[in-house]
Amino acid sequence: MKKYCLLLLCFVTVLGWSQDELPKKKKDSVVLSSMINGKVLNASNNLILENVHVVNLNTVKGALTNNKGTFIMKAEVNDTLYFSYLGFKSIRVRVTNDWLKFGEIKIKMTELSIALEEVILRPIQLTGYIEVDAKLIPIYDDYRYRIAGVGGGYEGGQSQPGSVTKVLNSIFNPADFLYNVFGKRPRQMSKMRKMKDDDEIRNLLQSKYDRETLMAVLQLERVDIDEILNNCSYSENFIRTANDLQILDAISECYEEYRVLNRGRK
Repeated sequence: MKKYCLLLLCFVTVLGWSQDELPKKKKDSVVLSSMINGKVLNASNNLILENVHVVNLNTVKGALTNNKGTFIMKAEVNDTLYFSYLGFKSIRVRVTNDWLKFGEIKIKMTELSIALEEVILRPIQLTGYIEVDAKLIPIYDDYRYRIAGVGGGYEGGQSQPGSVTKVLNSIFNPADFLYNVFGKRPRQMSKMRKMKDDDEIRNLLQSKYDRETLMAVLQLERVDIDEILNNCSYSENFIRTANDLQILDAISECYEEYRVLNRGRK
């Protein structure tokens, strides 16, 4: 009888110990997620930097530093935050457990030394005659326009007769550049829609021309972005001079055409 009581006691003890350990294991496996905050400073003088754009590359959400240089946004451990500010080197910072536990941290950005090229301003001599002056004023066709309910966009002053044909050829030719880029990056391409839906990111892209944020989020090189637009019949002038928001819209439009035609092929 004593033997059975001893075995029963051991079983109860082991069961109780297991129940004590179970919550601890579950607790350790939980991924921390919460609102994080930080302060962005100039690395050379520790002055605060206002209106710094912060983009979470994992969730594709943006934030902006206030007049105290601070920002707040939702993030998880191992998310990567991308900091961008005019005249400063863009940096990436990974979210850690310590950041989530202990609150605000300081991020320091390094100022860029930019040598400005000489700019020569030449006035336009107008004659007063519309027919003559219309030919003297330069026309910039770097923008693409869209009319609601009427197909895709188009570049001002230019037509794009071969755009659909090029996208179609890229689908039926597995070796084509567009097929390889779009077909092998569905997760990165899906981030384009999130970028277009976030006001902070749109404001950032509208003021930038360096393609850095697009490359960081879409995981593409600058040459890849140019090649995508070239294969979608965008002019060299548009590719060279459009801002990053226009480039995002152009790539997104090309990708949507690719998806429609690819479904038709399947």
